Amino acid sequence: MDFTLRSTELELMDNPNMDAEKYREAYLDINRCNKLLGGYGITINAVKKLIESSDKKSYTILDMGCGDGEMLRRLAKTLNDKAITFKFIGVDLRDDVLQNAKRKSKAYPSISYLKQNILELGTDFDCDILLCTLTMHHFTEEQIQVFLDKFSKLAKLGVVINDLQRSKLAYALFKLFSIFFIKTYVAKYDGLVSISKGFLKNELEDLARGLPTMNHEIKWKWAFRYVWVMKTKRHNTL
Repeated sequence: MDFTLRSTELELMDNPNMDAEKYREAYLDINRCNKLLGGYGITINAVKKLIESSDKKSYTILDMGCGDGEMLRRLAKTLNDKAITFKFIGVDLRDDVLQNAKRKSKAYPSISYLKQNILELGTDFDCDILLCTLTMHHFTEEQIQVFLDKFSKLAKLGVVINDLQRSKLAYALFKLFSIFFIKTYVAKYDGLVSISKGFLKNELEDLARGLPTMNHEIKWKWAFRYVWVMKTKRHNTL
């Protein structure tokens, strides 16, 4: 496989007609994978740093491509400072995925969900911090440029993007990892496709140059992730 360019192959979960139960089972695998490999902590730590750089007493955190809402539930558990109010909003395109997210988030009154196409965001999605975790690689470069521009305008404080590094080593290690820790064919297949659609650091840097109103910090994290934090220039750099 050629890793010099991003793959254009569609993932099975990109099929809008996929059975809802297969989606649910695949998300269980994805959540387990993120937990074992520390994927949630990458985003949570970046959000904490953004909050620490501000003196606000209330925050709206928007998760674009929220899936079953696991990231928001973990944030709600972690960000429990009683002196600060948090409102969490998850956005996704599939009704059945959102229904699953709502069902799993009943114990979290601060979390709500909305159906929306990421490429058609309006100004009504104003927020303090915008998250995009393992979502960006599903899109083409042209589409990414469209919604990144909107992200930078919607987020008052900053944007946190957590996505995959495209790497032969990551691809080979995921094959081995999936034998022991991933149960569903969908998650095994899509995991490999996702890596082939991931990013190199210079590609993210090229995208960052197209957003001059933001300060950018792009760092490699285990396991084969990049965390890209954009911060509005009226705030100090992380």
